[in-house]
Amino acid sequence: QLQLVESGGGLVQPGGSLRLSCAASGFTLDYYAIGWFRQAPGKEREGVSRISSNGIGTTYADSVKGRFTISRDNAKSTVYLQMNSLEPEDTAVYYCAADWDPYPIPSTVVYGEGRYGYWGQGTQVTVSS
Repeated sequence: QLQLVESGGGLVQPGGSLRLSCAASGFTLDYYAIGWFRQAPGKEREGVSRISSNGIGTTYADSVKGRFTISRDNAKSTVYLQMNSLEPEDTAVYYCAADWDPYPIPSTVVYGEGRYGYWGQGTQVTVSS
């Protein structure tokens, strides 16, 4: 069974940091770009960041640029989202998703949800004092 599993969420104070992980189960992430999305209560899900299958291309939403860093370790079939300088507005359920990307090209956008074929169950991030 092909699965993505997120972990690393939790409660953190404003200005704090968290590192989210997205691990693949039942398949390898080598040829997949990975996107991170988030959905806050009462809001639509939005794209946060994306990394190409070879790890060379990365892109970020303007709201997280300079604070979040996406990276991947294909040997571990895991993608990470390092989140620094967290703000209450970052509170959301964070999801990772996989997009078939065998011939990676640079991208300046995360792309819409429909492009991604596999999704994790989400991990809650709460930023509050």
